[in-house]
Amino acid sequence: MRLIRPIKNINATIRVPGSKSYTQRALITSALADGRSVIKNALISEDTLHLIEALNLLGATIDREHQDLVVGGTGGKLVTPSSKLYLGNNGTGLRFLTGTISLGHGTFVLDGNSRMRQRPIQPLVDALTKMGVKALCVEGNGCPPVEVRATGLPGGKTSLNRGLSSQYVSSLLLSAPYAEKDTEIEICANLPSWPYIELTLDVMANFGVEVSVSEDRLFYVKAPKVYQPREYVIEGDLSSATYFMAAAAILGQNIRISNINPNSLQGDLRFLDILETMGCQVSKSEEGVQVTGPLSNHEDLSFDLNDVPDMVPALAVVSAFRKGKTTLKNILHLRVKESDRVAALTCELRKIGARAEEIGDQMVVQGIASHGAEIDCYSDHRIAMSFAIAGLAIEGIVIKDPDCVKKSFPDFWEKLESLG
Repeated sequence: MRLIRPIKNINATIRVPGSKSYTQRALITSALADGRSVIKNALISEDTLHLIEALNLLGATIDREHQDLVVGGTGGKLVTPSSKLYLGNNGTGLRFLTGTISLGHGTFVLDGNSRMRQRPIQPLVDALTKMGVKALCVEGNGCPPVEVRATGLPGGKTSLNRGLSSQYVSSLLLSAPYAEKDTEIEICANLPSWPYIELTLDVMANFGVEVSVSEDRLFYVKAPKVYQPREYVIEGDLSSATYFMAAAAILGQNIRISNINPNSLQGDLRFLDILETMGCQVSKSEEGVQVTGPLSNHEDLSFDLNDVPDMVPALAVVSAFRKGKTTLKNILHLRVKESDRVAALTCELRKIGARAEEIGDQMVVQGIASHGAEIDCYSDHRIAMSFAIAGLAIEGIVIKDPDCVKKSFPDFWEKLESLG
């Protein structure tokens, strides 16, 4: 358990870890590249360590030098491990690897912890099956463990038409250059979290593979191609930055985050626009981004968050410090994250005195949060970090599972204490 101590005055500059999204994509591409790559400012966290261990078992060599990772690529020729590849609750890593192991020859099994075994992956398995890959969900429930009896990735046409996740598309894209023939991926339903697809395309291009995307989001990847090894710098993680932006907004103080790319493709850059709408002052420059509170706009507001799910926990907590209603729309996919985040946020916000309710695929939040409580984290790093920010403004917030932040932000508590 960790008691959060309120802070009244802040005028701070901090750095956040490297982007988890960029780090995991760069790990996949560099592990498939033919030669030596260096990933600079990589995120070293529970999630990325699980992915690194799995890639090492597949034949890559990944060594850590401070915050950099030196990767010896496989050239797409994977080793067949004698044991399962365990990814904990790293949904991104497990889904990316489902496509990657299809390039191998032999039987591969991907598994995770109890929560990961509840998170869907069947649409990705189905898309690979349409290409001729022998893949299945071992328990027959559409969730991991996943078994792939690989004979190489055939390529060809496939489609995704239900239960969509941007991670399914990224998994297919990342492995497609190593297919036996060109790959065409058709998206037959609404695709959430589009900015994460853009991150995938950006990383692939930086490692030498361009993807053609039509106006109706038909993806075309020529094959065979090989990722080119390179030195690649990971920018700061905007999802991690949202907690400190939220702190500035709630406390009416000034916080600058120095290692954020003001032109980032990361979707959570939009959090700055939302805080501006809520009345905060925001500035962007080559020196990073700066947020100055307070939240001066207390009118009823509504935001469609289909493309930016990772910012929702921080935004929900910020919304609990406004007088007006904040409607967080199009967030159904948050129910299958590390926790059911819609239910978790609603429950914990009520504990601290805010009004919160779930209505279909949206939440409605209205302040003002007024008192402390013991916060259940549901083993979810984003729940823990979001409510820690609430504890900077009101007495008595206790985070019951503080170690869960190791998933994405291992030194979060040190950064939080540095504000005071």
